[in-house]
Amino acid sequence: MIKTAILGFGNPVRSDDAVGCEVIRLLKEKLDPVHEKLTIIDMGTSAFEVLFSLKNHDRILLIDGVIHSGHEDGSLFKLPAEEIQSAIQDDPMVFLHSLKWDQALSYAKKIFRDEFPEDNITVYLIAITDTKLSVGMSEVIQRSAHNLANKIIEDLELFEKNGKGL
Repeated sequence: MIKTAILGFGNPVRSDDAVGCEVIRLLKEKLDPVHEKLTIIDMGTSAFEVLFSLKNHDRILLIDGVIHSGHEDGSLFKLPAEEIQSAIQDDPMVFLHSLKWDQALSYAKKIFRDEFPEDNITVYLIAITDTKLSVGMSEVIQRSAHNLANKIIEDLELFEKNGKGL
């Protein structure tokens, strides 16, 4: 049985930075959040706690907003985790959380070793620019959150049906 963890990150009082949390809310609304093969977690601005959420999962999906991407708001990026982990992150605002989840992934590899699916991690990033103190997201980011939630559901169904997807 393939066990999947889906973790969304974001700050719900920083406007569009809430996008990861919103995707998780939508997934919990549409999927069974207590399914034995699926763990869906709103991580908020946590990162170090990622370590304990990842143990004993075969596949991991991470969802977050990214600023300074050079792309239009709402643009979706799907990357293997290795690309994020090796990215230069000189700008402390790239991810608006104290310990970045990419750093937490690195620690998880070291701590959990064989219980960590390092070759089966996908990161979804949605381009954002508005991170000012405000509750609620822009329409374009809201649409992107819905589109990503629907894509993840379709991919989960495809994976369940024939072992492919995501």
